[in-house]
Amino acid sequence: MPNAFVIGLGKSGVAAARLLKRQGWQVVVKDRGVTEGLRQQQQELEAEGITVHLGDGYSPDQVSASDAQLIVVSPGVPWDAPGLLRARELGIETIGEMELAWRHLQPCPWVGITGTNGKTTTTALIAAIFQAAGFHAPAFGNIGYAACEVALAEKNPDWAIAEISSYQIEASPTISPQIAVWTTFTPDHLNRHRTLENYYAIKAHLLSQAKHQVFNGDDPYLRRVGQQQGHPVRADACWTSVSGRADLLGESALGVFIEDAWVRTEKELILPVNLLRMPGNHNQQNLLMAVAAARLAGIDKGAIAHAIATFPGVPHRLEPICTWQGIDFINDSKATNYDAAQVGLAAVNSPAILIAGGEPKIGDDTAWIATIRDRAAFVLLIGDAAPTFAQRLQQAGYTSLEIVETMERAVPRSAELAKQYNAPIVLLSPACASFDQYQNFEQRGDHFRQICLEQLGQ
Repeated sequence: MPNAFVIGLGKSGVAAARLLKRQGWQVVVKDRGVTEGLRQQQQELEAEGITVHLGDGYSPDQVSASDAQLIVVSPGVPWDAPGLLRARELGIETIGEMELAWRHLQPCPWVGITGTNGKTTTTALIAAIFQAAGFHAPAFGNIGYAACEVALAEKNPDWAIAEISSYQIEASPTISPQIAVWTTFTPDHLNRHRTLENYYAIKAHLLSQAKHQVFNGDDPYLRRVGQQQGHPVRADACWTSVSGRADLLGESALGVFIEDAWVRTEKELILPVNLLRMPGNHNQQNLLMAVAAARLAGIDKGAIAHAIATFPGVPHRLEPICTWQGIDFINDSKATNYDAAQVGLAAVNSPAILIAGGEPKIGDDTAWIATIRDRAAFVLLIGDAAPTFAQRLQQAGYTSLEIVETMERAVPRSAELAKQYNAPIVLLSPACASFDQYQNFEQRGDHFRQICLEQLGQ
């Protein structure tokens, strides 16, 4: 029986281990954590005949070509971790969990969605449209299910709708979607990918493997690449624009754009843009990319319009939580970098009370700070980034801020300040990762929701 190691015991790692076990592998899972939740997961997997080692980070001295024929890596595990580098030097096949799922699900067509921001909303919109058209089309990857959970299901999808991060692309070299969508491109994850060029090349790889390409024509970086016809843009790529046909790149017949309040192509009107209830130009752009993917898949206008009219929005992305004394509390916990947070703040009514902070990321905060100065009445800062954010804002001449450190303090204080400043919105939009205080951005957003509902009497 061949041996496989799975590195990382998150949702993806658990699903990968079970899929490998079903395929006849002898499976060992390693995770450096030792939490109670991981111990419980360990017990469940060991009852299924899968060995789990906790408190074990898979160091180079553990790597032996005789021990394993395959290593599967969870998305959060660095691709250049010393143990994985050593494994590849020894010729041990090392892949990501998404790649393992691809090998199982290859018979069905994929839509692969990548980008710095906008991935989750675009993925959710695409899945909603395909499902409204009658397809079994689960969303997975960075959203919903782990990829291997879909591969484990009794029935294969009609269409696989995969949100694929740069981490997952990096470890999944053979994924070749029927349709690939690139939402935005701005500096992010540079602490992992080192350079912007490397980060770009990883995402470009996915698009280069696709049969059909969809690009956000309003994104400055992607637009510049498109104008130069740089890698990976092909001549038949589909471009989108919220600014009308005149702003469209590429062959107009392949573009999707907004004109006279309609989402349309060169040849047909598809739906009124006001069917989408989510605020902001960025969400209109997400809508255009979803419509482009649907039309490339041959889905009719009726199914598209029905899906968009009934689309509820995405948890943790400008998600309304409650209204207290006329003040709307909104959860934008998924805004884990400056660009996403800037877009979120620009999309809501102003002035707003902003809650920001967490584990800081490398990036350009200029536009974010400018939007704070323009639209935020007051900023409450939490997490490890709080002192740095306070210093940056003060350097920019913005002094209406307070370090409160935790969500428990931020929510009641935001309610007081909203009354004081007559602000209609309290917005959690952190511009940071969550790992200083939470396991992930979902847990952070759930905590914000819980405190709002408990403390504000909803």
